[in-house]
Parts: sequence; structure tokens; C-alpha cells
Amino acid sequence: MVTTEDTLPLLPEKPVRPRRRRWWSAVVWLMAIPFVIWAVFRVFGLDSGFPTVQLIAFTPYVAAASLVPLLVAVLTKRVWPALITAIATVALAACVLPRWISDTSPEPQDGPGLRVLSVNMLMGGADASTIVGLVQRLDVDLVALQEYTPEAKAALNSAGLDAVLPNAVSYPRPGVTGSAVYSRFPVTDLGYRQFPSTFGQAQAGVAVPGAKDVRVESAHPCAPATAHGAGCWERDILQEPAATPDGPVNLLIGDFNATLDHEKFRALLDTGYRDAADVAGAGFEASWPYDERWFIPGVVLDHVVADKRVGVRKVSVHRIPASDHKAVFAELVLPKQ
Repeated sequence: MVTTEDTLPLLPEKPVRPRRRRWWSAVVWLMAIPFVIWAVFRVFGLDSGFPTVQLIAFTPYVAAASLVPLLVAVLTKRVWPALITAIATVALAACVLPRWISDTSPEPQDGPGLRVLSVNMLMGGADASTIVGLVQRLDVDLVALQEYTPEAKAALNSAGLDAVLPNAVSYPRPGVTGSAVYSRFPVTDLGYRQFPSTFGQAQAGVAVPGAKDVRVESAHPCAPATAHGAGCWERDILQEPAATPDGPVNLLIGDFNATLDHEKFRALLDTGYRDAADVAGAGFEASWPYDERWFIPGVVLDHVVADKRVGVRKVSVHRIPASDHKAVFAELVLPKQ
């Protein structure tokens, strides 16, 4: 006997996408999207305002971390998330990896040498003896000081800096706005560049034997530590002097509170400068923070920014007790007179 049940045709089961697959797709996209957004901000120079100005400084770490969602997308066979994340990863890598590779360029190799050092003294509290010892050990010709106070001036002179580098343009100020340039070679006081933020920069003409005219500033725009600070940093850095390719050789040495990932800092370089650490392949040598803030990844805020006519032989960073910044040393080659 044949039942009605036996005579009914079997309907094909409707395929149902497993919930687990949908969940994994959502997770992979959620992992990928922040890196894609970061890459867009970095590539198109959208780092304006708070907290974007602060966050963009950590782009090298984000570039490395972007490999995680890329790997997850590949292993879970999510094609579109993998493709989009790969584009973001490549874009971020293209932004940061060149600073790890030393440049080859037709810069002068046989011109007069100039060995420079930048030190942020953290409201004048940095250890003066260490600074003077570093100047002597590295045979420094010129040191640019930021956060240079009257107490710091006295401590440095007591430690013997004026004996090693007897020529100075000195503007000590209480707190963080003081600035100075000490030099082995004769200097001309070109004044104190006053920013709207009250931060400022000592300006010096330096007569290096056999070299073209050199102008040096101890760079220090205000820090973008708050919403107000982000605005004042942007205004300050826009007032940094542009390069003068047909005039004096400009050097900006100091704490820019900026990295190569900040669009406004790159715009300054585009006027005719190069970042010495980037040229030397030392662009990942972090200079801040060097203090109790161990939980903040190190970033490169201190720079030796040199006219494109200047050669770069070496860049290194050095710890200074009682400062939250490392000192930056660069061995430069100046164009002949």
C-alpha cells in the first residue's frame, strides 16, 4: 500500500547561511575599518584638530598592527575585507617605511662639516653635566636648546658649556618658552621668533668657515596636548620659516611636537627642507617620551630639519636625565661658499 506521504515529491532544502559565517564577517569588517579610516586620514593629510593631531603621530604602530586584520581576513577567506585591508596596509607602509631606508642623493660630501645637537630641557630641569658631556663626546659644533630657563642657563655655564661652545644666542624664559643656540663658530643674534602661542625660537646666523651663510633656529612650536593646544600648534608650525633654496642655508633644529606623519610638518619640508633622520634611515629613532610615561609608545617629535643643499652623514638619539625628550645628534655637510 502506498501512502500519501510516499507519493509527495521531496522539496530541496533551502540553503541557509550559517550564523557563524555572518558573525565572522562582521568581526573582520569591524577589525579592518579603523585601519582603512586611518590610512585615508594619513594619505590625504586630514590630521587637523584634536585628537587627530595627537593620534596621527602613532601611524608607524598602526601600520604594523594593520597586518592583524589582514591576516584574519585571509585566514577566514573574507575576500573583500582582505582586499580593502591590504590596500590600507600598503598605503600605510608606503608612508612610513621610506624613513627606515637611507637616501642616496647628490648632496655635498666634501663641504664643511657641522655637528649639531638638539635638547629639550623640560622646563630647564635636564641634567646640564650630561648635556655638556655629550657635546664634548660627540664633538658638537652647535647645540639648540628648548625649554631653556634662567636656571638652565646658569647650570649649563657652571657645567662648562660656554667654555666648549663660547658663542651663544640666548633667550632664557621661565617655563617652556625659552630658547638658545650655542655655537663653536661666531654667531649673529637674529632675534627671538615669537609665536602667537607665546612659544618662541632663538634665531642665529652662524659663520661656519668655508660654508655659505647659515641661519639656525631652535625650533619649538607649542604642543598639541589639548584641544586648544592642537589649534595653537597648527598656527605655530605654519609660521616656521620656509626654506630659502637661493639664499642662506636654513637649519631648524628642535622639538617640533610633530612627526613625519603630520601633514603640516610635511608641508614645511616641501618648501625645500629634508628631515635629517629620514635621509639617514634613522626615522624610527623615537625621541619622546623619555620619562615615567612608559605606557605611551615612543614617537619622533625632535628633528634636525636642513636645507636640501645640506648633506647628512649620521643621526642618533641620546638620553638626557631629567628630560622627557632624547637629544638628537646629526652630522651635517654644508654647501661650500
